Amino acid sequence: MRKALIALEDGAFFEGHAFAGRGEMFGELVFNTSMSGYQEILSDPSYHGQIVTMTYPLIGNYGVNDEDVESFRPHAAGLVIGENSRVPSNFRATRTLADYLVENEMMGIDQVDTREITLHIRNKGAMKCVVSTEELDPKRLVEKAKASPGLVGRDLVSEVSIRERYTWPGPFEKFASFPHITTEGESAYADVARGDKTYRVAVLDCGCKLNILRLLDRCGCELEVFPVATGADEILAMKPDGFFITNGPGDPSGVPKVVEEIKTIIQTGLPTFGICFGHQLLGQALGGKTYKLKFGHRGGNQPVKDLQTGRVDITSQNHGFCVDIESLDPELVETTHINLNDRTSEGLRHKRLPIFSVQHHPEACPGPHDAVRLFTRFIESMAHN
Repeated sequence: MRKALIALEDGAFFEGHAFAGRGEMFGELVFNTSMSGYQEILSDPSYHGQIVTMTYPLIGNYGVNDEDVESFRPHAAGLVIGENSRVPSNFRATRTLADYLVENEMMGIDQVDTREITLHIRNKGAMKCVVSTEELDPKRLVEKAKASPGLVGRDLVSEVSIRERYTWPGPFEKFASFPHITTEGESAYADVARGDKTYRVAVLDCGCKLNILRLLDRCGCELEVFPVATGADEILAMKPDGFFITNGPGDPSGVPKVVEEIKTIIQTGLPTFGICFGHQLLGQALGGKTYKLKFGHRGGNQPVKDLQTGRVDITSQNHGFCVDIESLDPELVETTHINLNDRTSEGLRHKRLPIFSVQHHPEACPGPHDAVRLFTRFIESMAHN
């Protein structure tokens, strides 16, 4: 195991050891409070450009398999954990976490006080970071962190979106079925009705998690998935019954052209549903603004209140930016959900058009399934249109 240094742009640094990979990695250092699900987290395109610190102390104990992924490959810039479990114990494991990182040319750092990192980020905010096994001078690494590009204003979505449109499952045939579905797993998705009618849905891929597409497929949707740079004319030309905007990484202000195309589409009255980054893009398309949160929401235990019903869902989340509720026109847009930890936006709907979105991840993977019924709501909006 090689010594590694983690250096932040504010001058702080932490020591650890590389249990996988070597070299240098750059990204925004963030923390995730989930106790499990590291494979889904690493392969979620929304983590592109981020170095993920897991707050749970022991990671890797159930290994890695070929099914529990949310895209073709890992997208996180790197992984920082307290202790790596070198011997996985799970009948579905095909290799260790270290093997998975090495085969994907990623670095994994452990023997780090992740509590100290988490407290630092909570106090100071998420910030630019560099991790290195080669340069071990803290001052020089801090300068490298300062010089790195960061996330604000960057278009990270174009780096993870598909290059060519396809009809689901297309290139993802291997991952089209729900992984390790059991009786318990079926009950988790009980609120998602199996569709008895086919709806044609145009999906704008901003860095889509596969479980979103699996659930829409389960609802009876025929999915045409488009690259994020696709123009409104091409999407509308397929005459879809609905429009879906996926999750994705980084700053929504970095893709103003995408927002303009979304404006054109939603003005037609096409039923629209957005998740996470899609929520932020819709917020901008409806005239609102977005801003960067101090340290974001990442984990599987975020309480969200539905303001219409009073119901509280425990949700899976991963975002560092947020819709400014006060910037939305209350005559046109209603805030439907709020985060109970900090009262930030977790959902909105248009008051006259069939458009709604949520900041959290109702598709889970990993995380609770409390909000999965929102997919059925999208189907109902198409049925009533």
